Amino acid sequence: MSDDEYQRSLPRTPAAAALLLFDEHGRVLLVQPAYKQDGWEFPGGVVEAGETPAEAAAREVKEELGLTRPTPTRLLCVDWMRVREGEPGGPRMVFDGGLLTWEEQQAIQFPQEELRAWDLVDPADVDRFLPPERAGRFRAALEARASGAGTAYLEDGLSLT
Repeated sequence: MSDDEYQRSLPRTPAAAALLLFDEHGRVLLVQPAYKQDGWEFPGGVVEAGETPAEAAAREVKEELGLTRPTPTRLLCVDWMRVREGEPGGPRMVFDGGLLTWEEQQAIQFPQEELRAWDLVDPADVDRFLPPERAGRFRAALEARASGAGTAYLEDGLSLT
């Protein structure tokens, strides 16, 4: 098998990366994508060729919200999602984006073709906004952030421990 044939035979599993951004009250910023009928997400998206997941998370926040954030240095959670209908599966990485200042909140501008809205949500209310696997990812990331412990590892939104 040639190198080209070998490369084409490898599975293509896209990785995605997101930033958790918090306000001074501990609320997390969520976005409502325009391409979905309902449901909310963390700001983030697919890791493109030639970039790291941390770079992708910062780039997506710039594209989605118009905010320039430093490339994150703390990975809170990795969630391996299985392929299922409408979802390609693959690793979903969540980074600590830190504090979102009041000035940054006022500066948020998003492309209407990409997002419908954004909101700051109390962590106790995320289940109303996120599907179960993303809510599980959020709780694991929040716990890792609060404890200062290592990166949480999940599969399909569930901890293995």
